[in-house]
Amino acid sequence: MKKVFDAVVYNGGSEIIEKKKVYTEAIKSLGEKYHDVVCLTADMTYLLEVDAFRDKFPERAFDLGVAEQNMIGVASGMAQAGEVPFAHTFGCFITRRAMDQIVNAIAYAKKNVKMVGMMPGIASDGGPSHMAIDDISMMRSTPNMTVIDLGDSTETEQAVEAAYLHEGPVYLRMRRGKQHYLFDSSKYQLEIGESYWIQEGSDLCIVSSGIMTSRALEAASLLEKQGISTNILHVPSIKPIDSEGIMEMASRSKALITLDNHNVIGGLGSAVGEVLLENQISLPFYKIGIQDKFGKAANEPYLAQLFGLEPSQIAQTAIAFLEGKSNPQAEIVMEPQIVTQGGGWEEAWKN
Repeated sequence: MKKVFDAVVYNGGSEIIEKKKVYTEAIKSLGEKYHDVVCLTADMTYLLEVDAFRDKFPERAFDLGVAEQNMIGVASGMAQAGEVPFAHTFGCFITRRAMDQIVNAIAYAKKNVKMVGMMPGIASDGGPSHMAIDDISMMRSTPNMTVIDLGDSTETEQAVEAAYLHEGPVYLRMRRGKQHYLFDSSKYQLEIGESYWIQEGSDLCIVSSGIMTSRALEAASLLEKQGISTNILHVPSIKPIDSEGIMEMASRSKALITLDNHNVIGGLGSAVGEVLLENQISLPFYKIGIQDKFGKAANEPYLAQLFGLEPSQIAQTAIAFLEGKSNPQAEIVMEPQIVTQGGGWEEAWKN
């Protein structure tokens, strides 16, 4: 665990800075530095932010069409030939559609392939078929796989080279398009297997990853107004996970909650719970996330409200948990679920 208080540029209360298409520049820069990098997409090259790489290195960019299983097979062959493939599609497709190929052609064979799953969880507006709420569970339970859930633009800028330099299969999970800016790149360095202590407190510890970390900072700011002092541990590396860091945070806190942009079954919360159980650490523990439900075709703010993942809802859940309620997330006020006749869109659902 690294203490990086001075690297945090967002205090949870001010307006958050967003950067656009950070991955576009990051993967292109990686290609300029390392000539064995190749990019594969399963259609949607522009939407997957690989168009700049394709335009710069057309001989190293391959669109395999709507054929994710084939893309993974091709990536395995390229890795066998000495290239370092970065294979891209939405997180739901790269896992659900191509899991057999990932297990047998990549993980079991220990091929040096980097897989990029975009639009995870509530970051996807495409409904149940397009929402990756189970990808962490599948990937982290696959032997030889490294799983990284990216939380901001700085991590995205650094993750591509970290993945490249790591020998073996890597799954990068990230939001596409606009990304929050949380960490000063001159004071923060993403490392596989590391966790980051980003706020100090004494009552509650929030453990988060990916796009939930900005929400953790906002929720902590609200809890502070209620007299609740909060530690925040940001855990981008879900596998391998920093067990020592989690145990230290548990020792510094009276209770611990996790935030998941994922089903609460099998995600970060499950990984943290396993660390506590295996090390016989006993303290109040609760997992906040998508409570084993499918999503809807809606924008991120709507989905966050629907699943109780808005900062105010997280704070309400934390308070209910600290008060000893048996089902804390059920105590909060959820956004009404309105569906027009015939399954059409209400205004609140639109992007």
